[in-house]
Amino acid sequence: MIDQATIDRIMDAAQIYDVVSDFVTLKKRGVNYVGLCPFHDDKTPSFSVSPAKNLCKCFACGKGGNPVHFIMEHEQLTYPEALRYLARKYGIEIKEREQSDEEKQAQSERESMFIVNQFARDYFKDILRNHVEGRSIGMAYLHSRGFRDDIIEKFQLVYSTDSHDALAQEAQKKGYKKEYLLKTGLCYETEDHKLRDRFWGRVIFPIHTLSGKVVAFGGRVLASATKGVKVKYVNSPESEIYHKSNELYGIYFAKQAIVKQDRCYLVEGYTDVISMHQSGVENVVASSGTALTTGQIKMIHRFTNNMTVLYDGDAAGIKASLRGIDMLLEEGMNIKVCLLPDGDDPDSFARKHNSTEFRQFITNNETDFIRFKTNLLIEEAGQDPIKRAELIGNIVQSISVIPEAIVRDVYIKECAQLLHVEDRLLVNEVAKRREKEAGRKAEQRERERRQTANRQTATRPDEPHPEQTTTTEQDHYVSYIPQIDNKEQAFYQYERQILQMVIRYGEKIMCNITNEDGEEVPVTVIEYVVNDLKQDDLAFHNPLHRQILGEAYEHLRSQPGFIAERYFLSHPDPAISQLSTELVSDRYQLSKYHSKFQKIVTDEERLYELVPLLMINFKYAIVSEELKHMIKALKDPATEQDEEKCISLMKRYNDLRSVQSLMARKLGDRVVLRL
Repeated sequence: MIDQATIDRIMDAAQIYDVVSDFVTLKKRGVNYVGLCPFHDDKTPSFSVSPAKNLCKCFACGKGGNPVHFIMEHEQLTYPEALRYLARKYGIEIKEREQSDEEKQAQSERESMFIVNQFARDYFKDILRNHVEGRSIGMAYLHSRGFRDDIIEKFQLVYSTDSHDALAQEAQKKGYKKEYLLKTGLCYETEDHKLRDRFWGRVIFPIHTLSGKVVAFGGRVLASATKGVKVKYVNSPESEIYHKSNELYGIYFAKQAIVKQDRCYLVEGYTDVISMHQSGVENVVASSGTALTTGQIKMIHRFTNNMTVLYDGDAAGIKASLRGIDMLLEEGMNIKVCLLPDGDDPDSFARKHNSTEFRQFITNNETDFIRFKTNLLIEEAGQDPIKRAELIGNIVQSISVIPEAIVRDVYIKECAQLLHVEDRLLVNEVAKRREKEAGRKAEQRERERRQTANRQTATRPDEPHPEQTTTTEQDHYVSYIPQIDNKEQAFYQYERQILQMVIRYGEKIMCNITNEDGEEVPVTVIEYVVNDLKQDDLAFHNPLHRQILGEAYEHLRSQPGFIAERYFLSHPDPAISQLSTELVSDRYQLSKYHSKFQKIVTDEERLYELVPLLMINFKYAIVSEELKHMIKALKDPATEQDEEKCISLMKRYNDLRSVQSLMARKLGDRVVLRL
C-alpha cells in the first residue's frame, strides 16, 4: 500500500493544469482555463480548470475533481493506479507501507498467479501463430467465425494443441511452480499425481481485469480436434485472483467507449463481444452466460448509468435473466431491452451490419425494461387470474427496488394502465414492499452492530464504557429512516452542509467554553459537531458522512497540526476524496452577511454562528423524519408482538420528541437557513 506521506507528496506535486493539458486543449479565461470536456461530446467549452484551487469541473456533465480524480476518470484507473500514474509523471518514488508477513505472502502469491497466466497466454499465442496445428485448426476456426487478424490480436485470442500436458511440461521446464499452475486452474492433478492441461484442444479467450491483466481463461472445444469431449466451454475455476462474480468479459476493451457513449451494451458470450467490436460497437461487455451479480453491476455503474441488454429472442434465456436486471434497477441504473431479429444473436447480427446500422437498430427497437417485462408476463399469464395476480406481484417487486421516487411513480402509472388496475393498488403494494425491505435492512444493521459490539467487548475488555468515551460511536447508530431517496430531504441537505464545514474548517477554533475549573477552553468545529450530536444520541444518516466525521475527530485528537481539508482531499478511499473535492470546490456562502461598513463577512469568520445554526436545523429535520418512520414501525404487527422491542422503541420515540421540542424552541428565535 502507498503510505500517506507519499500520497501527500504526489498531491502536492500534481498540478491540475499540467495533468489535464496532457489530454485536453485548454485556453485561458480569466484566472482559469477552459476546454472541451473529455467525458462527453462537448460542442462548446464547458470544462473548467482552476490552477488556484487545483481542481477541474465540467459544468455540463458534472465530472471533475483533483488531479487524481481526473486521471481515474479519464484513464479508467483505480485510486492507487492513478497515484502511481502521477508519481511516474512527476518522478516521485513510491514508498509502500510495510506489509505484514501474511500480506506479503498473499501479495506474492497473487503476483505469481498473474505471471503464470501471462506466460500461459503467451505460450498459447505462440501455438496459434507458429504451430502447424495452431494455424490449421485454431486460426482456421477463428477466421471461419469472421474474426479479422487485428481483432484476434486485440482480444489476445489463442489456441492450445490436443496434447493433454503440453502446457504443464513447458511451464515446469521454464521454472514455473506446479503450485501456481494448479491454483490458477491452468492445470489439474490426476489421481496418480500427474499434471494435465485444462484447456487442451481448444480456442482460448483470455479474460482481463479492469486494468488489463489476464485473470482467467475460457476455452471453446473444437469438435474436429477433440472428439468425444461433451463440454463445449471450459472456464478457469475460482481462485485467489479470479472471482467470476466480479469479472465481465471485455470490460478492459470497452471501458473508454462506455464512458464516451454513456451506455453499456450487455450480451451473453465471448464471441458476441468480439463481433460487436469488429463491427465498430465497442461499448459492450458479456456476463459470460451467468446471471448478473452485484459485483459486476457495480463495475458497470462506475462508467455509466445506462445499459441496454441485447437478447436473441430465446424466451427461456430472457426469463432467467429477469432477476439480474432487477438488481440493476436496485442499483439505480436506467435499463433498456432490445430483442434481435429471430435467428440472430449479437454475434451473427454484428457480422451482417456495421456500427451505424447496429446502433440504429438498437435505437429503433429498444424498450424500457419495466414495460418490456410487463408485456412479457402479460402474454404469459393470459386470462388466468392466479397468474395475473402473480404477474402484478412480480412487476411491483421490480418497481419497488428502484431508488428514485419520481421514476417509481412514472412506472406505477404506466404499469397500472397496462395491467388495467388502479394506481392506488400498485402504490400501496410498492410502499409495503419498500417498508418491509427497509425494516429488514434496519434489523440487519442492528444485528451487525451487536455482533461488532460483542467482538469489541471480547477483544478489548479494557476499553472504557461507551458512555465514558468521547469517540464517535456513530456507526452503531440505528435509524428507521431508509437509506434511499433522501437527497432531497431537508435533513440530508443540512447534513451535507455541516460536513462541508467539517472538511473546510474542521480544525478551526469556532468558540471557547468554560470548563469545570473556570478556564476557557477552545472548541474546534469538529469537536463541536461531534459533541453536539452525542448530546442527543444522534448521528449523520449517510454512512460515508459518518465515516468522514469519525476520522476527522480521531485525527484531530491524535495528529498535531491536522488539517481536515488536506487530509480528506488526499484520502485513500476515492469515494471520500471525491466527495471532499465536491464540497471544497463548491465554495459558495451559506448566507452572505454585510456589516455596516459593507464588508462581506466570510463563512470562516462566522463559524460561531453558522455551525450551531446548521446543527439545530439538522437535528430538528432528522428527528422529525425519524419520528415519522418510528410511528410506522410501531404499527408493524411484528413490533407489536415483540414487547421488549416495542418498549425500547417507545422510549426512543419519547426521547426524540423531547429533542424535537427543544430544537423547535431554539428555532423559534432564529432564522432557518435557506437550503
